[in-house]
Amino acid sequence: MDRVMKLASERAVVVFTLSSCCMCHTVTKLMQDLSVNALVHELDSDPRGKEMERALLKMLGGKGPAVPAVFIGGKLVGGTNRIMSLHLGGELVPMLKNAGALWL
Repeated sequence: MDRVMKLASERAVVVFTLSSCCMCHTVTKLMQDLSVNALVHELDSDPRGKEMERALLKMLGGKGPAVPAVFIGGKLVGGTNRIMSLHLGGELVPMLKNAGALWL
């Protein structure tokens, strides 16, 4: 969990993904479309990826998949459902601005 938190604090937006996950691609594409320069960390490319995936699942309450896991401003926001809900509700962009991920 320490490694997850260290990586999550490296940029305003950090997305933990798996290269084979279509929902991970959807979330990272949304961030790109919003002009957010997110740090995307693919767990299957990391030797400690499985350990980090278990830590993320625990942080998410053990419900649903562990990825994508999106951190904004160093805080875990959630996965696909939470990010898309925030986006559709008009709350994601202000959150990204507050974290310094957007300048608009």
